[in-house]
Amino acid sequence: MITYYAYPKCTTCRKAKKWLEQNGVEFNEIHIAENPPSKEELRKIYESSGMELKKFFNTSGMIYRSLGLKEKLFNMSEDEQLELLASDGMLIKRPLAFDGQKTTLGFKEADYQNAWL
Repeated sequence: MITYYAYPKCTTCRKAKKWLEQNGVEFNEIHIAENPPSKEELRKIYESSGMELKKFFNTSGMIYRSLGLKEKLFNMSEDEQLELLASDGMLIKRPLAFDGQKTTLGFKEADYQNAWL
């Protein structure tokens, strides 16, 4: 089963959820702002994803911009970045879907077809 971190007011999250439902994919939805993944969960997801850690940041979010993270991330350790992501779910690119092996960030229909069907 997929663990699906989403923000209910996010249009992209709603599109992804609709796609999962229409394709009969079982998932457990978690409100990313109210219950962000822990640092340990994020480490597991990140390490199994094969993606760069910076891809996990919601670069278009207000918090990302207000903290000036575009300039700061380069000087932060992996541990510090994971700690920061775990501190506020709105910093995480969404939706974030993970099944223990595969990970998707954001919503692109082709990515979802490849990962979840």
